Amino acid sequence: MSKRKQPVKRSKTKFYIIAGIIIIGIAGGYGVINSMIPVNGSTPIFGFGENIFLNAKHTEQGFVYAFQSGGKKSIGTTQISPPIHLTKGQLATIRFMNNDKDYKHNINIDEFNVHSKDLGYFEPQAITFIADKTGTFHYHCTLHPEMVGDITVQ
Repeated sequence: MSKRKQPVKRSKTKFYIIAGIIIIGIAGGYGVINSMIPVNGSTPIFGFGENIFLNAKHTEQGFVYAFQSGGKKSIGTTQISPPIHLTKGQLATIRFMNNDKDYKHNINIDEFNVHSKDLGYFEPQAITFIADKTGTFHYHCTLHPEMVGDITVQ
């Protein structure tokens, strides 16, 4: 009497788990690749841009952009409406945070398609772009016209 081998039954649960992992991996990879595309570019750029840290503040001078240098614990120096200098073709990331408790703020550089959302208190946003045009351009807040600064690309 010969015994027949029973066919191995594949569990549907295993199939769904493996399919789910594959789908999550593909979606995650798509998200990572898309996050590497600058706002004024069409292909991913593998590298790090110049970090530009700007804060929105309400001072006795009115609404301003401020650049701060220093670590987390030390404030360091503060410069109001700081000029930004880049070279043509340089990758840059503006790391913008609203430090104004009472008002929303945003940052825009129209020539490079840089447009942040309206940020509430202590809300950050990072925007990466390529400085692909030469000249001096303005960055500004659409909610507060007095908030302006210059970006120069050589």
